[in-house]
Amino acid sequence: MTSKKLYGKDLKEFDDVDVDDLLTQLSAEELEILSKEVDPDDRFMPPDQRTNYHCEREPTGPVDRKQLIEHINKIALETPDQPENVPFVAGVVRGKKWIPPEAPVIATREDEGVSFNLEDEYEQALGTATEEELVDLAAILGFHSMMNQDQYHASLLNKGKVGLGWDGVTKASQPKALPFEPPNTTDPEQSILKVYDDDSKTIELCFNNINLTDDQFDRLFKALEINTRLEVLSLSNTGLTDRTAEKLATALEKNATLRVINIETNQVSANGIVRLVKSLLVQKNIEEFRASNQLTAHVLGNKAEMDITQCIEQNTTLMRVGLFFEFNDARSRVANHLQKNIDRTLDSVSNLLSKKLYKKLVDFDDHFDDISQDWLNVTLKSMID
Repeated sequence: MTSKKLYGKDLKEFDDVDVDDLLTQLSAEELEILSKEVDPDDRFMPPDQRTNYHCEREPTGPVDRKQLIEHINKIALETPDQPENVPFVAGVVRGKKWIPPEAPVIATREDEGVSFNLEDEYEQALGTATEEELVDLAAILGFHSMMNQDQYHASLLNKGKVGLGWDGVTKASQPKALPFEPPNTTDPEQSILKVYDDDSKTIELCFNNINLTDDQFDRLFKALEINTRLEVLSLSNTGLTDRTAEKLATALEKNATLRVINIETNQVSANGIVRLVKSLLVQKNIEEFRASNQLTAHVLGNKAEMDITQCIEQNTTLMRVGLFFEFNDARSRVANHLQKNIDRTLDSVSNLLSKKLYKKLVDFDDHFDDISQDWLNVTLKSMID
């Protein structure tokens, strides 16, 4: 595949460059030149900024609005009207009357002109249909309100007539009793020791629905500061507060291997969430952060949402965020930035795979050349002998 070129330069080196970073490096004159080449038709821009011409002359004096309006009206009254080629006469139409062009005739095939009337066939088919066939027809047409779940699934699976039909009393089907989820069997003390010992097998820890004490939180976060193995940490519904969340933020600033952090359904305030999001900017290794459904922060507020949005826009590794934003501005900005991070990650992975594939092809080509040379030497030697 040939690479794209602009003015004789290869554009492959600009694939990983962020457009926003390039714009910040331009001067005011370069930005003005670039803006002239971009379509200025933007309804959110003032009218004086939509044109390429900008008057750079200094004003000759102060603006007098009343005098300006009087001058405009005077010029309008003194300027003569343009003469008309055909004088106006009441009741007489000037010019030619517009006649719409004839629509082109599309040639139709012979079988397209035949019309069918199947009303009698429909009535006859529905009149002689059995109740089971009507149930199947209702399922095919999507009339779910005309049948219960048993009849619908039976018609899809071709199991035959189920229930009492249309005229009978519908019998309620008992819902299937599903077993409750088993309680979390994670041993907090043993897990904290594994994190402190930097156990190579402890890559993911789930403390969900376990009420941890402040002392356990302190020891866990201190161990997290020196851990180099843990990648996923889930602390949903564990009683996390602002005091312990501050220690978690300190641990996140020192840990360089954690990728996923989940603190949903706790008691962290909006300021605590802002502190945690700011801590992600130090190492920039967290890919997923979830902190919704806090008991003390159902609504973050405008200031907290804007602070979180600014921190997320500075983070280049975060790809998933579990937070509820009340304001559309914060929601759209966060979504756009996360999409940029995902696209950047996909591009880097694609480039890495392309380089590895190219290296393998080069190695295979060299190996094939060596085999061909050996085969040629053996063939020539046999011919000489």
